[in-house]
Amino acid sequence: MKRTTALLAWAMLFLPSVAAASQGGESPGDESPAYLDAPPEVVDAWRQLKFGLFVHWGPVSLKGTEIGWSRGGERRGRTGTGTIPVEEYDNLYKQFNPVRFDAREWVEIAKAAGMRYMVFTTKHHDGFSMFDSKWTDYKITSPESPYGRDVVGQLADACHEGGLKWGIYYSPPDWYHPDYRTERHAQYVEFLHGQIRELLTGYGRVDILWFDGLGGTSDDWNSPPLFQMIRTLQPEIIINNRGGLPGDYDTPEQRIGRMQTDRPWETCMTICRQWAWKPDDPMKSLDECLQTLVKVVGGDGNLLLNVGPMPDGRIEPRQVERLREMGRWLEQYGESIFGTRGGPFRRGPWGAATYRDRTIYLHLLDRAMQNVVLPPIEKKIVASRVLTGGTVSVEQTGESIVVSVPEADRRPIDTIVVVELDGPACEANPGRLPTDSLAVDKPATASNVYQNVVARYGPAMAVDDDPATRWATDAGTHEAWLEVDLGEPQTIGRAAIQEAYAPRVQRFEIRAKQGDGWKTVTRGTRIGEELAVEFEPITARVFRLEILEAVEGPTIWEFALLAPKAPNP
Repeated sequence: MKRTTALLAWAMLFLPSVAAASQGGESPGDESPAYLDAPPEVVDAWRQLKFGLFVHWGPVSLKGTEIGWSRGGERRGRTGTGTIPVEEYDNLYKQFNPVRFDAREWVEIAKAAGMRYMVFTTKHHDGFSMFDSKWTDYKITSPESPYGRDVVGQLADACHEGGLKWGIYYSPPDWYHPDYRTERHAQYVEFLHGQIRELLTGYGRVDILWFDGLGGTSDDWNSPPLFQMIRTLQPEIIINNRGGLPGDYDTPEQRIGRMQTDRPWETCMTICRQWAWKPDDPMKSLDECLQTLVKVVGGDGNLLLNVGPMPDGRIEPRQVERLREMGRWLEQYGESIFGTRGGPFRRGPWGAATYRDRTIYLHLLDRAMQNVVLPPIEKKIVASRVLTGGTVSVEQTGESIVVSVPEADRRPIDTIVVVELDGPACEANPGRLPTDSLAVDKPATASNVYQNVVARYGPAMAVDDDPATRWATDAGTHEAWLEVDLGEPQTIGRAAIQEAYAPRVQRFEIRAKQGDGWKTVTRGTRIGEELAVEFEPITARVFRLEILEAVEGPTIWEFALLAPKAPNP
């Protein structure tokens, strides 16, 4: 590995040792000093973009296995990754010659999809640099590379020319580097900081820095001086939360993030199943892609949708067509997505809401729902229309808002109803609808609470009729129970459960206490995001949700117990 004298001298002056950093270092849960945060107006501008393109690409595309993870079976047990011997994996770059790679074409594809920014994998966990780094010979511009051109440079130039915000993904973990996680880890940290400096000084403006630290701490990467360097070199950059410090925004992966309006967030998700290209990898439908975007934006987040280009440098044509389909939909209805905030109504089985100024966009995603009942708000609705075409009835009272769209006017993917208010939507302050759950605010206990933080993750959070709070268990928990005391015997015939981070739960039962024992009233496998069950009515005072098998610590948004349905007249 090559290190220039200038870069090494800079690194030694700028970086305290890892040992020194560990004495006063901050954990990822600590708050960053103010000077390590992006300016609020920069973060707000990023939030308005809503939709970006993630690209995972490298020599491993020759094999069609997962980038990084398929190297020697790293973290064995990950499904669908395949295994390539380390020696073979590390030499794939000598065959990698993507002669059909066209950076401007990638930018055009992203823009046609309605995307406003791109984030590219400059170096993944496998340690291969897709740019001309002076810190290593394991790179795309190596003399042994048949391609020999700087991919990052081409993409940065194309994004700048095409008006697309430019972002770099960089993995602090590096399974190739000989000093990584050894007694010489301090030398690896110098390498890491040096490469980041190259990426921030050699490619023009960088708008986003997307770390993927695999849970590494501030001590692991010596993050405070790293972040200070980043902010100095690129003052208007935003940084995610995977670099050892909280950064500017959160990054839920392969799932739709929870509704969160107080801190920015971005869901990263694959258009197929694998991050890197895989032949015949099952691809998400247009419905799934668009409804994911709507739910993410309705939760006040951004969506970073990933493609994995093929070995020859092209994005797979079927993926391109899916992106173009999304773009055509956004050409018609993008006003309900771009430049909006999530809310003011919370997401639910009915769909999601976005707003701008005095306008609320109701995205009705369940075509079967004849009437959508929303909580009351403190503003008056003065007008309504259907952006996707047709008619709508909106009835507002002090108790609720009822939205009705005729079946003929409901669209398969998303029926968008626009309502205009007599004041700012951000001041609408939705109330709560009356609930039928007999468990609301009743005493609750649980077998386990995440790190014993009862005030935030205790069992009461699952019976408070607030889908933004949850009961959570410790990581590694595979069995748990949640118990509710109704105060007096009640007849229950239905239950509704909302699971966070689904599908962690693989097997569960609902039980009723009968004397000194428990009777199982219903059982099932996966709960998922929303589950409604009916069972033979039973009268009891105490009920349990018994989670018998979970792949990871289960966490529940809401557990509702309801009376049996009234018989038809």
